Amino acid sequence: MIAKSFLLFLALVVLPQLYFDWRYLWKKVWWKRVLLWLPTVAMLVYTIILALERDFMPENQNSLFLYLFLLFIWTIPKAGYALCSWLGRCVALWRKRHINYGNLVGLFLVLFLWVVAFYGIFWGTRQLEVREIEYASSDLPESFDGYRIVQFSDAHVSTLQGLTYLRPYFEKVIQTINELQGDIVVFTGDLQNTQPQDLYPAMDLLSTIQAKDGVYTVLGNHDYAAYLDCDKVEEVANLRETCSLEQQLGWTLLKNSHQTIKKGKESIVIAGMENDGEGRFPQLGDIQKTLKGVGEDAFIVMLEHDPTSWQRKILPESRAQLTLSGHTHGGQFKLFGWSPVSLVTHECLGRYDEGDRTLYVTAGVGALIPFRFGVPGEIVVITLKRK
Repeated sequence: MIAKSFLLFLALVVLPQLYFDWRYLWKKVWWKRVLLWLPTVAMLVYTIILALERDFMPENQNSLFLYLFLLFIWTIPKAGYALCSWLGRCVALWRKRHINYGNLVGLFLVLFLWVVAFYGIFWGTRQLEVREIEYASSDLPESFDGYRIVQFSDAHVSTLQGLTYLRPYFEKVIQTINELQGDIVVFTGDLQNTQPQDLYPAMDLLSTIQAKDGVYTVLGNHDYAAYLDCDKVEEVANLRETCSLEQQLGWTLLKNSHQTIKKGKESIVIAGMENDGEGRFPQLGDIQKTLKGVGEDAFIVMLEHDPTSWQRKILPESRAQLTLSGHTHGGQFKLFGWSPVSLVTHECLGRYDEGDRTLYVTAGVGALIPFRFGVPGEIVVITLKRK
């Protein structure tokens, strides 16, 4: 994870300290300068150690969580203050003034970033909302009018189970899912962080999820073991084990396949595509295979982890009326209604309609990086209505 953006992390750690050394420390005696450089040197060494990890995350994930915590409360605020101070100095020199107002702005920025960091790490990650929406369609069979689908996504159980302060929240998520008593429960991917071993401590808790018509799941990008530095044989073995563990939970895993749920002579189709992302994410979705044998008049609920596939593949290549996705976590940060993830993808959080066809992207209940500000965890209840 650190290695993929090593130069960025290096700049965040070193450049602010170079600025402070140039502006404030050069007059101090050498040993005081050395002492003031020690935290930066320690963070630099920490960064290099994590960057040398072969896998996306170190085997001891708590070492990464500690690094990210230090990044949030020390490195990023320090970089923000240095940038404000430098810009303020440039303005002061340009306007020929002695006062650097950038220092004051930088101080307020540091206080703001501390509030965001502490809230986002310790409180925001434990907030949970139940969001209820309705989807109406004339294609829905009468006997399924009022049918309730409970959706959750992006559990990243190694983070929720691995950090002690998040375990009660994880238990609350499972309890809430069961209390909602949906006709069906669907999980839209990213159960693990990097490897099937992540799931072992959470198996007993996850296996308690129940629904009248079963629990259905698809794979997310993190479920493919693609974040481990291993050969193809080991990667296939890890994927096979992840799939086996999800099935041991009593869940129905849909890998470019579908299942039919019947009520008397009427039925709906629950279809699940493999992850179909963009760029570095696995693009394995096959619409034709997923919906093979499905009639033209069927009502289809499509489960797909990555919402970018809705415009790219699901809309043009299928007639699935309702698509449920996750993946984005809602950006995990939202301020005044805006999230940076909206710069990357349009379908980042919430409901999107194209005619009578709908995509819902949930914020999910967890995340690989334990941080949420303005985007609480979310369980969605979708009530189907016949139009």
